[in-house]
Amino acid sequence: MSDRNDFGTFIMGFTIGALAGAVVSLLMAPQTGEETRQLIKDRAIELKEKGTESYEETKRKAEIAYKDAVAKYEEFAEQTKEKATDFGQQVKAKVENIVHPIEKAADEIKETTEEAVKEVKKAA
Repeated sequence: MSDRNDFGTFIMGFTIGALAGAVVSLLMAPQTGEETRQLIKDRAIELKEKGTESYEETKRKAEIAYKDAVAKYEEFAEQTKEKATDFGQQVKAKVENIVHPIEKAADEIKETTEEAVKEVKKAA
C-alpha cells in the first residue's frame, strides 16, 4: 500500500516540477510575448498528453491488480472450503470411531441385561 502512495507522490512531484521548470524557462527566455504564449500552449498540450498517458497506465495497472486480487481471493476461498471439508470429514471419522464402540458396548449390555431378565423370570 505504501508503494502505491509513493508512486502517486512521485507522479505528482514530477508533474509539479515539470510545470515549474517549464514556466521558469519560458519566462526567462528572450523571446516575444506571442512566442512565449505559443510555447506555453505547446507545453500545456504536451503535459496534458503525458498526464493522460500516466492516467491510462495507472488505470491499467489498477485493473490488473484488481483482477489479481479477485483471483487470489477466489483461490483462497476454494482452498479454505477444501480444508474445512477435509477437517469436517476427519472429525466425523473420529466421532464415529468413538461412538461406534460405545453403541456396540451398549447393545451388548442391553442383550446381556435382557438375557439376565429372562433367566431371572425363569428362575422365579
